[in-house]
Amino acid sequence: MDKPYKSGLVWFRRDLRLNDHAAFSLAVQQCEQVHCLFVFDRAILDPLHRADRRVEFIRAALLELDEGLRRLAGHDQAGLIVAHGQSVTLVPQLAHELGVQAVFAAQDYEPAAIERDDQVGQQLAGSGLVLHTCKDQVIFEKREILTRSATPYTVFTPYKKAWLAAVDDAALAEKKAPRADAVLSARPTPWRRDVPSLKDIGFEASNLAQLKIPTGESGARQLLRDFFDRMDQYHNTRDFPAIKGPSYLSVHLRFGTVSVRHLAKLALQRMAAGSRGAETWLGELIWREFYFQLLANFPHVASGSFRPEYDAIAWEQGAQAQARFQAWCEGRTGYPLVDAAMAQLNQSGYMHNRLRMVSGSFLVKDLGIDWRWGERYFAEKLIDFDLSANNGGWQWVASSGCDAQPWFRIFNPVSQSEKFDPEGRFIRRYLPQLADLPNKLVHAPWLAEAELLRSAGVRLGENYPKPLVDHALARERTLERYSAVRAKSRSA
Repeated sequence: MDKPYKSGLVWFRRDLRLNDHAAFSLAVQQCEQVHCLFVFDRAILDPLHRADRRVEFIRAALLELDEGLRRLAGHDQAGLIVAHGQSVTLVPQLAHELGVQAVFAAQDYEPAAIERDDQVGQQLAGSGLVLHTCKDQVIFEKREILTRSATPYTVFTPYKKAWLAAVDDAALAEKKAPRADAVLSARPTPWRRDVPSLKDIGFEASNLAQLKIPTGESGARQLLRDFFDRMDQYHNTRDFPAIKGPSYLSVHLRFGTVSVRHLAKLALQRMAAGSRGAETWLGELIWREFYFQLLANFPHVASGSFRPEYDAIAWEQGAQAQARFQAWCEGRTGYPLVDAAMAQLNQSGYMHNRLRMVSGSFLVKDLGIDWRWGERYFAEKLIDFDLSANNGGWQWVASSGCDAQPWFRIFNPVSQSEKFDPEGRFIRRYLPQLADLPNKLVHAPWLAEAELLRSAGVRLGENYPKPLVDHALARERTLERYSAVRAKSRSA
């Protein structure tokens, strides 16, 4: 059967794998010849710090992807074309240079990405070419899961129930690319070169190698094999940061070095076998999709509260707020679990999910600082940063999002510490100056007697800070802050 296109271009973005790849599969099915492209997009990269773990992670994944394409084709003339510049100009230019009739890419749901794809699509259409985008990051997208009144869900539990009712073999089917080897084209001579180095694109090495984070599609497989043996206990271990409980696959989901269809199918199979851990883990994957569909259907959340009335909250401002925010960023709040969480983030680019909630709640409801400040900081630091999940998480702790924690629910950072790091193992890992405090006092060093602090080598205000705020007083201020906005909203 003749194929619709003589030649096509697969534009890899946040789908850096070959297996179960929707755009690659579609291109192989519809094109007699296929080229593959990745663009180090300066619109995204230029604002970043020059040592960024995400850029290094991406480059490592590209090395593996390039090798996989050449191995699949059976010759080194094939492989990945890697460009550096603005996608909105480079993709149409390369499409013309390569002589393709169609460009294939996975659908993206972030506002800036949608605008980029619209521009690329319009330029291609102006020359008689077409941009095909297909679902790949999620099982269900946009308006595929709706309420009975045909509106998007804004409460998670009924969304999850509808998601589980809708998922079937077709939704989880692997996107195969049979005989891809026969259609992979040789790269034009000017593009037959290695993946550029970090220096070539204006970056330098981070500490990614020291962190030993497995990269690429092979790294995702390695982590999944390790997690498979722990999955059944996930519901018992996921909230304790000192325990190896999570899958650690979030960065691989972010950059598409693993297929979400494969993960969901695996979780459903284990769940059907009676695994409570797999059921809980699947719930986290569904939360991810819930936040994706929220961003797609309510794009205003990218810049403001899902509940607009919460944009009227009088957040702390001025020099003191700036100083306290900086102390939070640097892990100098005087609350050990919060400070250890921020140390983990700053040192590794990762933060345990329970700690994202605790540290976020502390910034918003103990320090009274606008959640957007924290959202921006996490966006800068997290190696697994995803706009929809990051925004959803911050609006959850700020109570400004849909199905968020109630405005009057305020995490106590000490009781959270005692509950989820009872022996202080996580705290001691990241705050070694507190290592010699007894378990009971490692959560709140200011409660220790002077002699005990001296014997433990802790000097409050010197090698470990005194608390920035009194939690009980901060809680009262937060209740007043939120109550005033709610009262004004009811009277409007």
